[in-house]
Amino acid sequence: MDTIRVDGKARIKTGKGASRKLRRTGRLPAVFYGPEAESIMISIDYLELVKSLKGRPPENVIFDLKIDSNGGSQSKKVMIKELQRDPVTRDYLHIDFCEISMAREIETNIPIQLVNTPIGVTKGGLVEHIRRELSVVCLPKDLVDEIEIDVSGLDIGETLHIADIALPSGLRATEDGDLIVATVVAPTITAEEEEAEEEEVEAEEALEKTESEETGGNEE
Repeated sequence: MDTIRVDGKARIKTGKGASRKLRRTGRLPAVFYGPEAESIMISIDYLELVKSLKGRPPENVIFDLKIDSNGGSQSKKVMIKELQRDPVTRDYLHIDFCEISMAREIETNIPIQLVNTPIGVTKGGLVEHIRRELSVVCLPKDLVDEIEIDVSGLDIGETLHIADIALPSGLRATEDGDLIVATVVAPTITAEEEEAEEEEVEAEEALEKTESEETGGNEE
């Protein structure tokens, strides 16, 4: 996976008031930290972040974070540890960047995307997408935005398990292989449909009885 360049500037003022003022200028308050790094309070360009995350799961993006601080600069490979959003507007409020090592494996969840139409669906069945994320372990360079699974071969009554997934190179699932990802089930009949069928059967039986009685009367 390619890294995305983001520029961060050190900030001194903290607190809700300072953060609101910062956001009004188009910058997002953030913090950088790592297992062996000192925490640094920074800010980044809001629109730059929005553009880099568009259409991608935030927790699986690798950033090349350039930090300008004390007259110098340093670059760190980081991932998002926490991303706070406004519960109403969904605007970003604050972001935590955690330093990573490109040579050390990480564990994360990757979205599962089902592709193609199951053969069972063409027969009237319904596909149930049960597990929409998969927990995996991999090196940062092997991260993918999503895992695509071809379910065209699934027939009614058949199930796809984690163990059945051919994962991209470098990824290892950490979950039980017997867990269900997707299945195709027979269509269910609603109460309204069942009642309509019963009424149709009763009408047909009544018609057959009437025709039988009329036939019998004519024969006499």
